[in-house]
Amino acid sequence: MPIVNRAAGLKEEITAWRRDFHANPEILYEVHRTAGIVEEKLRAFGCDEVVPGIGRTGVVAVIKGRTNTSGRVIGLRADMDALPMTETTDLPYASMVKGRAHACGHDGHTAVLLGAAKYLVETRNFDGTAIIIFQPAEEGGAGGLAMVQDGLMDRFGVQEVYGMHNMPGLPVGHFMLRPGPLLAAADTFAIDIEGYGAHASRPHVSIDPVAVGCQLHAALQTIVARNIDPLKNAVVSVTMFQAGEATNVIPQTAKLQGTVRTLDKKVRDLIEKRMGEICAGVAATHNAKIQLTYKRGYPVTENHERQAAFAAAVAREVSGEAAVDDDMVPVMGAEDFSYMLEARPGAFIFMGNGATAGLHHPAYDFNDEAIPAGVSFWARLVETAMPAA
Repeated sequence: MPIVNRAAGLKEEITAWRRDFHANPEILYEVHRTAGIVEEKLRAFGCDEVVPGIGRTGVVAVIKGRTNTSGRVIGLRADMDALPMTETTDLPYASMVKGRAHACGHDGHTAVLLGAAKYLVETRNFDGTAIIIFQPAEEGGAGGLAMVQDGLMDRFGVQEVYGMHNMPGLPVGHFMLRPGPLLAAADTFAIDIEGYGAHASRPHVSIDPVAVGCQLHAALQTIVARNIDPLKNAVVSVTMFQAGEATNVIPQTAKLQGTVRTLDKKVRDLIEKRMGEICAGVAATHNAKIQLTYKRGYPVTENHERQAAFAAAVAREVSGEAAVDDDMVPVMGAEDFSYMLEARPGAFIFMGNGATAGLHHPAYDFNDEAIPAGVSFWARLVETAMPAA
């Protein structure tokens, strides 16, 4: 089944919405303008219920099919927030807000799901209930968790939930996903080192925190190389090393910070354990004080097998067999849709954004040519999961 004609017909209107969102990016939970527009449009479409303020600034709409003999309730989710970075596209609709940019395509995700909501209200060609979810604070604020904790699943009776994200480099109209772990858990760490400062000409009376930090950096890299099964995926990256204020002073303190990415819960536990052991060992070796602060972030985004297979089948109906990869290689990025997949069975799928700049790149822009495929996927997912009686 090809692109839905109505989805193609709505492309120009959806593009205008998307570019307005792009020009007016908002971050984390401060998506008041975006959420307000989303709420206004959902009410104008004629959704059966529109509820703002779920997870602080999230918006949820209820769309009932022509019948509800199935009793099924399917959730569809898009994220609304932008990134705290500067855009360099020079597009006519480029960000008008200094230091904020829709460099991950959430403007496109929001507009596409709005288009799908409009189509579903117009047609109601399904037997059940569609829950349309617009989420804040995906970019580091755990808005997905906030919505779940605010009763999203129970309040609206969601039985299954699906999410979609654009993928630069994947051709427009193509889709990819996999059952099981799709995106990584993302943890952060900070290691504070206290040594003993001294004049740079007298290192023998110091406990040099820079030398300690270098030892720590090297030792941390052995966790993946020597403690993790080579067939498992893991990344330990030290991304910040801060120490010193003058060239002739051995500093008193230093600080290392970074991130840990894993696809397996046991691997995640092991890395945190080994980091603590390494910090203790290096501290003892150098007679320094070392404090590890390990903070767990988003969990693994893990697709449920049946729902992933179903989402792949829907994508094939929209784009054809050759345009769908249902066994993609996992990505070590993270996504807080993981919290929704922990709360309910479901699946997360990538749709092609074409040959654009990568996600989180200052020159990135969502490809409006992907809109019909995205709207069609959402529409067919609802109509196929809950076929009209």
